[in-house]
Amino acid sequence: MPSNSQPDQRKTIFIVGNGPIKDNLSEVVDQSDLVLRFNEPKSSKGMSGAKTDILFVCNSGKPMQRRLSDPGYLNSPIVQGASQVIFAYHPRIIAAYFRQPHLLSRLKGRRGDWTLQAIDAFGAVGKSVLILPPRFYTDGCAVLGIPEEARREVFPSTGYFGLTYILQHFDPAEWKIVLCGFSWEGWRRHSWGDERKWVMDKVDQKILNVIV
Repeated sequence: MPSNSQPDQRKTIFIVGNGPIKDNLSEVVDQSDLVLRFNEPKSSKGMSGAKTDILFVCNSGKPMQRRLSDPGYLNSPIVQGASQVIFAYHPRIIAAYFRQPHLLSRLKGRRGDWTLQAIDAFGAVGKSVLILPPRFYTDGCAVLGIPEEARREVFPSTGYFGLTYILQHFDPAEWKIVLCGFSWEGWRRHSWGDERKWVMDKVDQKILNVIV
């Protein structure tokens, strides 16, 4: 008996997290219409292809310092393939909420804010950078229920802001938005439980699709 269901005519966005991926999704990711990634591949490396259209970057802290000192990162297929690089944290947000290195650490080259250095580094390999406005961060905290008084202790992840950006710029009626490589665990100051619930609510609403 023929099916009454119609094929999905929407374009496909893959949002690739850096957590483990059970099955190799390289072919389906690379064949999708748009791919968003974060920072640099970790557990998902080799399991999610190489196509990258949008690269979301955390422009603060020791991980950014390490990336900027690594020519292999800036010349990697992930960075080189990106047509758009987006910094998740505006310098005003970093100054207002993020912990700053103490004097001894600063003397050793540590910084809380690597925005200017990162703009120069990405520019040197031919990339322009978009910095999200401060309101993007504060609105995101409000959606997750993080009160103002807790925002120096709890920080939404780069992944959460990447998802928020996609939902603000791509209509789910026209785009099938698929997540993979999201484990909702890691740095203890991220609000993993709240972020996972936010995503699953969107799954229930048929706005997001998650491959576990």
